Amino acid sequence: MSHRNISLVWFHTALISGALLLASLAISHLSIAVAQVPPSQIPLHLDSAKNSSQTLGNQLENLGRIYKNEEDPFIQEAWLLGRYHGQYHWTEANTGSDNGYETRRFRLGGQVRMFKNLTLHAQMVSGSDIDPFYNGFTELWAQWQFSPALSVTIGQQKNRFTHDRNVSSRYLNYLERSMLTNMFQVDYTPAITIQGRIDKLTYYTGFFTNATGQNMGDAFTEFDSGYSYIGAVYYDLGRTAGLDNLTLYSSYIHSDANQNATNMKYFDNGLSGAIIMTKGHVALVTEVTGGLSDANGNATGINLQPSYFINRYLQIATRYQLAGSNKASGLKPQKRYESPAGFTKGDIYQATYVGLNYYIAKSRLKLMAGVEYSEMDREAAWTTSTALRFYFGPHSGGAFPMNQILPLDYD
Repeated sequence: MSHRNISLVWFHTALISGALLLASLAISHLSIAVAQVPPSQIPLHLDSAKNSSQTLGNQLENLGRIYKNEEDPFIQEAWLLGRYHGQYHWTEANTGSDNGYETRRFRLGGQVRMFKNLTLHAQMVSGSDIDPFYNGFTELWAQWQFSPALSVTIGQQKNRFTHDRNVSSRYLNYLERSMLTNMFQVDYTPAITIQGRIDKLTYYTGFFTNATGQNMGDAFTEFDSGYSYIGAVYYDLGRTAGLDNLTLYSSYIHSDANQNATNMKYFDNGLSGAIIMTKGHVALVTEVTGGLSDANGNATGINLQPSYFINRYLQIATRYQLAGSNKASGLKPQKRYESPAGFTKGDIYQATYVGLNYYIAKSRLKLMAGVEYSEMDREAAWTTSTALRFYFGPHSGGAFPMNQILPLDYD
């Protein structure tokens, strides 16, 4: 057996042993702690009289939380987490057609907050249509919060370039993020990031490797794919200009990828800026993104996302995208829906989406339906889609003000 294989065996053995030890300690501790907690304080306990007038979304606000006790010096909070995103699409284009049902995302994991400041997070992911069932980890990280102004996270985690990408798939109003966002090929990779909030400013920065895979041992020990650096800020202006909330966003990414890279390998540099506005039941996100590449050319795009809540449950979600490149084949169509229907590369892309989202239990359980018309040069397509979105576990910790999802008077 080679020295490298021996190292990997030891790595996996240590990882598994550590995880089992931690799980054993956590389970033992939770068993003792729960036994000492009065029934009225057990998180899973539901008082039917108290909750009879609440919406299903409010009743399921902490779905997945199995323990919470801020006075516990060892474990303060524990969650089971996961999501299931299923969808059907039908695309008809002048270049061909494509349709079918897909399990878009299936993830399972857990999160524990310990010693007041330490958060451990693990989330496995399945392949498309749950094949294979285990396809590595989207997230496998540890975070230490020194203060609200400074947290350090180490491990496999999300690359948050662009506001479009920063919004969790749990809260997206559409099946897919914008075409230009997806062209950057940012994904979950090993990284070290720093983030925090200082007054009205939320910042985020870090270094990422440019490759990952199903084998976490390789992902955490082999760094021969290049690296990416990202910096981003949100500035919360609050109630400004008659709005309920006005937030400004800006981010920059640089990639030094090589032939081994699987992520962030299309553009060398990227810039993004967004304005997020909410007023009552209306929201508007406007984002401009640019990508620079010596090999693939430059690209610029705008992503407009207006939305409106008709009532507590029903939302109209619309989007308009426009992107251009200085190279004849500088833009790539969406790898889902458009590429399978025959779309090829081009230099001008635009798409318009109109849909309805029905929030059964806020964003924890919702139904989606929409129609999108897209063009790439002389290619055109109509895509009709329906989707189910379900998740349990803690809410996203991002700075996005619409994580609230529903207007205040709908809670």
